[in-house]
Amino acid sequence: MKEKKVLVSGCYDLIHGGHVAFFKTAAQYGKLYVAVGADSNLLLLKGKAPYYSQKERIYLINSIRFVEKAFPATGSGMLDFEPDMERIKPDIFIVNSDGHTAEKEALCRKFGVEYKVLERIPENGLPARASSSRYAGSLE
Repeated sequence: MKEKKVLVSGCYDLIHGGHVAFFKTAAQYGKLYVAVGADSNLLLLKGKAPYYSQKERIYLINSIRFVEKAFPATGSGMLDFEPDMERIKPDIFIVNSDGHTAEKEALCRKFGVEYKVLERIPENGLPARASSSRYAGSLE
């Protein structure tokens, strides 16, 4: 049986243990693909450049053993992963509860992708983390 493809997205600036715990949990559902917010899109959404460039963020995320492949999201706006969803054809799209939006859920319905919302659960013994400056509705 073919292993399922799982897609997550976010900017992942100032990557921390909470991100890794999220990747670990998401990877339990199948091969994990990570659409990383492009510098230009983060500038558009936030009005300033991310602390780490997309090249560095992608490098860091690709070094995490739970991740099959990280790449820059090719779209723009809050659904910047839409073209990548169409290209990768994941079986499942996963968000944290604070990253859930009706638009993401509707996009998954449009592409016939299972939509899962997970609670933030830190790795045992580590503090709960969330990036201090989130974009409304994004995974960070």
